[in-house]
Amino acid sequence: MDPQESQRQAMHMLAFMVPFLLIGWVIGLAIIIIPLWQICKKAGLSAPLSLLEIIPGIGHLIVLYVVAFSEWKVVPIAQHYSTLPPTAYPPPPPPPSFPSSGYTPQGPTA
Repeated sequence: MDPQESQRQAMHMLAFMVPFLLIGWVIGLAIIIIPLWQICKKAGLSAPLSLLEIIPGIGHLIVLYVVAFSEWKVVPIAQHYSTLPPTAYPPPPPPPSFPSSGYTPQGPTA
């Protein structure tokens, strides 16, 4: 086989693979950026901070350290209640008791 022919075949294979690699790269970024966008919003940070993930190699480290060490602008929940939280409805009344006089069980006798 001619070296030029093999080089041409390699170029055709590469031209065929590049669109699939780009689509895979975009899907992979979307899988990372969409949840990170939500995390940044809920933490009170700028949501476009998650777009730093596009920077290869160091983008994810930048975002990780900013999210980990910045002060989150959320209200912490109470650690414990001093009493139980109020319920929506009062407890049901106890069932009525049977009359104590004049009640005889009915049924077959042995």
